Amino acid sequence: MIYRALCCMTLLLASVAVYADEMHGDWYYQVDKRSAWQTPLEGRLAELERDFAGELGVYVQDLHSGEALSWQGERQWYLASLIKVPVAVEVFARRDEGTLSLDERMTLTRSDYVDGAGQTNWQEPGSRLTLGFLLDEMLTVSDNTASDMLIRRVGLAASNRRAREMVAAAGGDPDQLGEITSLLEVRRALFGELHPDARELGGMDYIALRHNDDLGTRVAAFAERLGLAPGELALDGYDAAFDAYEAGRLNTGTLAAFGDLLATLVRGGPAQAGLSDASREALLTIMQRTSSGEARLKAGFGDDVRFAHKTGTQHRRTCDAGIAHRGEAREVAVVACTRGPIDVVPHERLLAEVGAAIEASGVLSLPVPSVD
Repeated sequence: MIYRALCCMTLLLASVAVYADEMHGDWYYQVDKRSAWQTPLEGRLAELERDFAGELGVYVQDLHSGEALSWQGERQWYLASLIKVPVAVEVFARRDEGTLSLDERMTLTRSDYVDGAGQTNWQEPGSRLTLGFLLDEMLTVSDNTASDMLIRRVGLAASNRRAREMVAAAGGDPDQLGEITSLLEVRRALFGELHPDARELGGMDYIALRHNDDLGTRVAAFAERLGLAPGELALDGYDAAFDAYEAGRLNTGTLAAFGDLLATLVRGGPAQAGLSDASREALLTIMQRTSSGEARLKAGFGDDVRFAHKTGTQHRRTCDAGIAHRGEAREVAVVACTRGPIDVVPHERLLAEVGAAIEASGVLSLPVPSVD
């Protein structure tokens, strides 16, 4: 019996030794420990969501160590205009290849107009607009017409491929990103949940519908524009239509996957689906001038934190995502989205609180270890 026990013990120790040789030297840290910033941040996010009349998702990754915290970041979220980031990366990648210049001009056509913010809709049809102007408008004020013009220039297939390759380059799962579409297609697919003839409408039709602030009136105006009786619509109201549209996974993704995309933007070169140093810096500089999210994550960060980011806003949904950086501290990818009230103010107030929680956790102040 003693002999058998000693043999078993010998075999056990041998197998453990073999297994340990195959493991990374800091496996005990990965399994048993968390960084000091993660636990308090997780607790605060739980409090914030509990007090919010909706849902909260947050993903934070220290781009130096790779350590991350995910609060519902593995769920699918509607990313809204966050999808404009990979479109911008594709434009800059083409510039790196020498196949386009930001001084190149595109002609604005009547079919390009999409409802939303920005200066592009104030330009006359036939105006010749530079790609640099369109990029600036798309990123800083989330101009949808500018976005669709850039998508027309580089193509949806290339933009989708770029997004998936960026996620994969950072070790993420590209299948966690849904298909990116044009902003006009968002309108057609959304109203298409109410009636398939929505695809017959153009951008100017959707601009006219947007003038109806009351959603019930907007749906009624949509039916009237198609010559339909309200009873001929497939769903009862705008809420139901948007929920059905989101379930189709167009322009959706996990926050972790989008965080991986941001990681590639910061760390990846052209060979890793990223950009040259010059193009990366140019893109991040534009994103630092984003003015559409002053009341979101940025409002909770310290005044000395630089935040190169993009916002997204849709029906009952908001997002804010980008790269936060303080002086010589580490770069941190932050992605946050909400679902809930129809009024955008509670969403923005929550995102500001999320920013303050990230600031308080200390992750934005972690020094980069010096290399001897």
